Amino acid sequence: MTSTALILIITLLTLGSYWYGMQRSIKVAGGVSQIKNMHSLPQQFGLLTAFCCGLPALFLLLLWGIVEPIIIESLLVNSLGKSVQALSTADLSLYLNDIRIMAGSALSDLSNLSDLSNEVVKQQAALYLRVLKDQASMLKAGLILITALASVMFIVSRFKLSFSARALSESVTKFLFLSCSIVAIFTTLGILMSVLFESLKFFQSVSTLDFLFGTTWSPQIAMRSEQVGSSGAFGAVPLFAGTMLISFIAMTIAAPVGLLTAIYLSQYASPTLRTVAKPMLEILAGIPTVVYGFFAALTVAPFIRDTGEALGLNVASESALAAGIVMGVMIIPFVSSLSDDALNAVPQALKEGSLAMGATESETIKNVLLPAALPGIIGAMLLAVSRAIGETMIVVMAAGMAANLTANPLAAVTTVTVQIVTLLTGDQEFDSPKTLAAFALGLMLFVTTLLLNVIALKVVRKYREQYD
Repeated sequence: MTSTALILIITLLTLGSYWYGMQRSIKVAGGVSQIKNMHSLPQQFGLLTAFCCGLPALFLLLLWGIVEPIIIESLLVNSLGKSVQALSTADLSLYLNDIRIMAGSALSDLSNLSDLSNEVVKQQAALYLRVLKDQASMLKAGLILITALASVMFIVSRFKLSFSARALSESVTKFLFLSCSIVAIFTTLGILMSVLFESLKFFQSVSTLDFLFGTTWSPQIAMRSEQVGSSGAFGAVPLFAGTMLISFIAMTIAAPVGLLTAIYLSQYASPTLRTVAKPMLEILAGIPTVVYGFFAALTVAPFIRDTGEALGLNVASESALAAGIVMGVMIIPFVSSLSDDALNAVPQALKEGSLAMGATESETIKNVLLPAALPGIIGAMLLAVSRAIGETMIVVMAAGMAANLTANPLAAVTTVTVQIVTLLTGDQEFDSPKTLAAFALGLMLFVTTLLLNVIALKVVRKYREQYD
């Protein structure tokens, strides 16, 4: 039985346990009319029963998924000959991988074969591996189902009028919330550590100073030492400059348009207009970025090029301006929607008090609403900046992939994320500096966004208005 089927069965059992726990508690109380004599409500008994059914089963399934491959591999290796067991770790891994591939494909019955050639030994091992997996699958399903049912029987047997199901279910709920928080934190740390370790390998090959302050990005590593340009150049300044340039253009459009739109929708628009306009604006956020990329490459970039040439300017066919404009349009809904929510969250009494003191509506917005909603507005801007920094498709299609160090918005530039994608595609070795440079760029991007968040938090704490 596959893990997916087991999860489905556990889910159904959990739902059934909820109903069974409710019915059992009602029966213990002596009927629906006697529920008032119980310490907790039937729904809380049902919730506790569902927890007892699902959580141990899921935990056992997770634990089994970690332990099973280790035990099966150990049994498989012990069944092989001494010569195979004496192989190096890498060769043994390749040997076992061949056996796994054979076990996943159709095999003939080899029980009667006497030829002990290497291929036959592998096929026999594959048959043994298949048997081990089948037995492990049946054992896993049996243990998990028994655990789920036994847990339900145990908790139901403790039901009585004074049983505190409410307190126990609340404790389990808090534990679940805490577990989810810990998983999120450790996932973030895991991502950061994996990027950090690969980046350290990169910095063993390339000087940190050359990477941080170099102005030439040409990560081509030659296959032969005598080939021209075999050393490569990993100066990341042009990439971050291109990222900042395009993000700045995008925010120049998205920030004012999005914020003013939010002010209009929250303070001036009629309820009917707001009901229609806000969902239509948010549709922009659901359009795939590749569609924006086509729009930028086929409409905006040619328009900018033709207009620039008519004015006597030298405009590249792919420019930072085209990518920045389209990216700005794309992230307008992020700014407007979140800013609108922040403005609407300001207590109505503040606005009414300001108007009662004689302030105009625009003065109230400027002096009361915007300071009170500043944390939410800054958060909207940060989300928009992060979206702009992380965008790839629009840049590839509209701004090109040339790592030019320039502040000219009419020139072709590239960004960090585009180069990360470029570095991780192709047939180069994973431990080559060219590939590892992607992790170094990712680490620097993480540090940059972290600094932006820290600066924004300090700005919010300094200028926000607090109201009791």
